[in-house]
Amino acid sequence: MLLGCWLAIFSLQGGFLSQQIIVYTDYVCPFCLLAEEAIVQATEGMDVEILWRPFELRPAPVPTLKVEDPYLPKIWQDSVYPMAKKLGVPIKLPNISPQPRTDKAFEVFAMAEEQGLGHAYSMAALKAFFQQERDIGDPEVLADIGESVGLDRQAVLDALAEGRYREQHQTAQRHAVEEVLIQSVPTLVIDGEVIQSVPEPAALKRYLLERA
Repeated sequence: MLLGCWLAIFSLQGGFLSQQIIVYTDYVCPFCLLAEEAIVQATEGMDVEILWRPFELRPAPVPTLKVEDPYLPKIWQDSVYPMAKKLGVPIKLPNISPQPRTDKAFEVFAMAEEQGLGHAYSMAALKAFFQQERDIGDPEVLADIGESVGLDRQAVLDALAEGRYREQHQTAQRHAVEEVLIQSVPTLVIDGEVIQSVPEPAALKRYLLERA
């Protein structure tokens, strides 16, 4: 099952409506990359902050998916590629089998988030996997991705080797599972309202404006 979740919270600050969208994602979920484009199109011209939060689809020891099994090609043919074409997102099923685990990628995310680079890193990780076909379970690849958004490459490698952000990621994973209770794919929660599946940008924009 491919999972993703968005949690949007609205608040008034200084007389202006500030919207914040928290995106629970996994970097091996293609719908997360497509959802980013849908959110970008829907929020054009609006004051919206997008924050990313991790949710591993298949944490160890759960087996990850294999490209040669029928599930991945079918869901890509039936759902991913048509949606990507509609949204104008270049994407392809990576020929990496089995698919990488994403715990290490999320450890680097925690490091990026500390430096205000969480959004840029998340987008770079998704594009590295789905557009460049890079193995985002490989520390060297993750160091490249981190460096591309402004992290120090050696610092990324050192942090991964030492497990410096491992506990922080595990805490975030437990939060997603035990507190946010992610169960469906994808799920948007906007001001307490739940929307399932990647939304049409125009419909999401209307939904947001109605609550502004």
